[in-house]
Amino acid sequence: MEMKQVNAGSLRAIGYDAVQRVLRVELTTGGLVEYTGVSEDTWRRFASSGSQWSFFRDNIEENYSERRVR
Repeated sequence: MEMKQVNAGSLRAIGYDAVQRVLRVELTTGGLVEYTGVSEDTWRRFASSGSQWSFFRDNIEENYSERRVR
């Protein structure tokens, strides 16, 4: 999965796998978390958001199942 570097709150990088519908976020703390069942529309809105950290907190963090990768 290709990761895009970002500088948004606690987010360091974000990536998305459209086939598996998995969103991956790398945190500034070094943690890597995957969220399953994320639609492509949600990914597009998140990736292009003017405030990715707020979008993440409001629309992803509490709404999708998460799995810590590291």
